[in-house]
Amino acid sequence: MAAIKPSLAKGTRDFSPAEMEKRNYIFNTLKSIFKKFGYNEIQTPSFENLSTLTGKYGDEGDKLIFKILNSGDYLSKVSDDQLSERNSNKLIPHITEKALRYDLTVPFARYVVMHQNDIALPFKRFQIQPVWRADRPQRGRYREFYQCDVDVVGSESLLNEAEFILIYQEALQALGLKDFTIKINNRKILTGIAEIIGKPELIVDMTVAIDKLDKIGLDGVNKELLERGFTNEDLNTLKPIIELQGGNIQKLDQLKNVLVTSENGLKGIQEIEEVFAYVKTFVGQDVLDQFVEVDITLARGLNYYTGCIFEVKTNEVSMGSIGGGGRYDDLTGMFGLKGLTGVGVSFGADRIYDVLEELNLYPVSNSTNTKVLIANFDKSLESFTLPLLATLRQSGVASELYPTATKLKKQMSYADAKKIPYVLLVGDEEKESGLLSLKNMESGEQIKLDIDQLVQYLSQL
Repeated sequence: MAAIKPSLAKGTRDFSPAEMEKRNYIFNTLKSIFKKFGYNEIQTPSFENLSTLTGKYGDEGDKLIFKILNSGDYLSKVSDDQLSERNSNKLIPHITEKALRYDLTVPFARYVVMHQNDIALPFKRFQIQPVWRADRPQRGRYREFYQCDVDVVGSESLLNEAEFILIYQEALQALGLKDFTIKINNRKILTGIAEIIGKPELIVDMTVAIDKLDKIGLDGVNKELLERGFTNEDLNTLKPIIELQGGNIQKLDQLKNVLVTSENGLKGIQEIEEVFAYVKTFVGQDVLDQFVEVDITLARGLNYYTGCIFEVKTNEVSMGSIGGGGRYDDLTGMFGLKGLTGVGVSFGADRIYDVLEELNLYPVSNSTNTKVLIANFDKSLESFTLPLLATLRQSGVASELYPTATKLKKQMSYADAKKIPYVLLVGDEEKESGLLSLKNMESGEQIKLDIDQLVQYLSQL
């Protein structure tokens, strides 16, 4: 049988030890900031019941959910007539009941409903786990990727939205990013715009189209809006709203005039102003204006958002959004728990990884990689070197014993490849004298130390 050429599934990646160190740098930085703001970590399963996920992301999102075929003979309950139709959408309910999670927010809502008697409200959690989307792979877009979410449920206070802006600002600056934009809009404003056009029933169609402005341009958005039931007159009304100019205050003042007859629209503007007032209290007007931007074209094409919505982009490299989120008052209601409001944001860890890589922002490695390799000259010396290895590890020194007695050159090459800074040479002479030879792999210098001196020397590095 011919050997199978190994390959990766499209949209997935392997990560080397060096890459994992960088990824963990991102995760650990985010975790420390999440905890500082009072969030605790949870985890949920990689796959959920398909019924849990469908209907929460809109038609576009539902198409990107990875379904899992039922185990066993999954076609046994499908009739010949159903098979002959060759309609996969009609077959789905018969052949699959599970799916890989599309995001972390819907599973979190399910978690809250199932554990409502065990949690204290408001409940603040963060979650760092992979999600899967059957999207077309491209630069910065993967089919398997990690999300880093922070959410709070059970609180209507817009202080939560303000703190998410602060979390974004602090986290991205802690990762070394200097030029980024935290975009904010409000679904109530978008609802108000649909109302003044006279087509409130097409709010979802409008938001899905407007959300693509960066990708397909205004002409593309107009074309899609016409296909979705809007008229040229509607487009003329929309154009000046989409192309609002000026700073945040000017944009909101212009919107107040446009949406003067829409209670929903004015409520959305008021909510953004309240969020800004909170943020200003923490960091001042200058910092607010530097990093936060009102963007009426921001729609976040997910049906469950009901209030403020966010999206974050770096201006230092060409990359899509590296974070986003918003308020989702109705989400837990889909699982039978009414009246529980929620709001949360997500960090796109994989895109952030690529951004930091391109900008060379990772710190010099300070991980606990192996600090010393004990050379293996002869198996008979293991009765001496193994207790020595245990002593070093018990003292907190990351250590290895080369597993087999082989040529010293090969062992030195191993130490070089792993960037191990020291090699400990232990032969019969060292065993007898009690003085061990420690070689600095960078300088080539060797020093003699007894075991206590060795432990003290390596512990201080």
